[in-house]
Amino acid sequence: MYNKTILENNLAVITHNMSGAYSASIGVWLKVGSRYEDDSCAGISHFLEHVVFKGSRKYDKDEIKRQIEGRGGMLNGFTSEELTCYLAKVPHKAAGPVFDILLDMALNPSLDKEDIHKERTVIIEEIKMYHDLPQHMVHDLLDKIMWPKHPLGRNIAGSIESVAAIKREDIAEFQNKYYRPENMVVVFTGNVKHKECLSLVKGNLSKLKASQSNYSFNKFSSKQDKAQIEVMEKEIEQTRLAIGFPAYNRTHPKRFVLSLLSIILGGNMSSRLFNEVREKHGLAYEISSQAKFLMDTGAFYINAGLDNEKIDLALNLILKELSKLKDKAVPEQELSRAKEFSLSHLAMSLEDTLDHMVFLGETFSATGSLMNFDTIKKEVLKVKPKDLKAVAEDIFRNIKTNISLVGPLGKFKKDGCLSCVNEYLA
Repeated sequence: MYNKTILENNLAVITHNMSGAYSASIGVWLKVGSRYEDDSCAGISHFLEHVVFKGSRKYDKDEIKRQIEGRGGMLNGFTSEELTCYLAKVPHKAAGPVFDILLDMALNPSLDKEDIHKERTVIIEEIKMYHDLPQHMVHDLLDKIMWPKHPLGRNIAGSIESVAAIKREDIAEFQNKYYRPENMVVVFTGNVKHKECLSLVKGNLSKLKASQSNYSFNKFSSKQDKAQIEVMEKEIEQTRLAIGFPAYNRTHPKRFVLSLLSIILGGNMSSRLFNEVREKHGLAYEISSQAKFLMDTGAFYINAGLDNEKIDLALNLILKELSKLKDKAVPEQELSRAKEFSLSHLAMSLEDTLDHMVFLGETFSATGSLMNFDTIKKEVLKVKPKDLKAVAEDIFRNIKTNISLVGPLGKFKKDGCLSCVNEYLA
């Protein structure tokens, strides 16, 4: 059972008691990410997340690590397009002291100039690393054409130029604006009690006043009306391919259908793309599909690493599989296996206190509501083959197709690829 309390300053506290667990997981969530940034400060959410770990008003960086790892716990954080999270998984008896550390890190970071200078260098090296990884670069290319001239089309870490230009004053102003109680969600899962967790939060946060800041972001509405292809020549042993289609947002009623479609198409070793592209034709070691849901929009991705000499054949096979999903209903037995796979993986992940914390924190922070396993199960089980076909027809359209490639690409022809897209997905 999930417990939720909204404080007077609009800070949300969510707990889930897992009484048999040895651990407790804690998340301090901020409703801000890279899509809230201007071009001039692209990457500042991610930059701030890095700097927070360098120390706070009460704890220096070494004390933070000692206090958490010395108790047998782990500490981490991440930034996405829409959210930032600081998290820890610790023995449940340490939940109180560790929460105090996480909170002080987030709300009272030291923002030392020397630390910022060092971390700037670290992040620039991180961005360079992504540039050296074709599996990252192919998605950067895809995002640029899927979300043109929009924050969603940028790398979450920003660019070398934007990160180099961010000043300490920019970081402090950004933290002061977005790291506010009304823009925050605190989640505890594991061997915890709601009353005790609420007391911890109130003791630290109840006196903070809500601000009148504007937390809106630039919404995206796709105007795409033709297939798009972006390529990057790179002398590597394997060509990286990414295909993307605009899709549904986080609360769309068809999102469960799309998730099942992703499992059937490329979600596991039984999937159609895995069997057709890898098992039957030996064209790829890795091939998969994924549905991505954002607050106002979403995407459906296909990713593969392909034989440099057989890109056209692989693309042809992938597009043919998409066409089959549009033309013919998925057999009941295949759909049943996908449902079992989806629900079993979710159930197993929710046995872990950290995964459960992320599930609750992301869901509530992004949608303002909670959804439990039973509700999801009900939605998944009611999906019919005709629903999959309807969603495939809606999503897999030639005029909504986006393709990016990174590799030698000597013999690849854009016109031939576009003809193939129009042939199968018209």
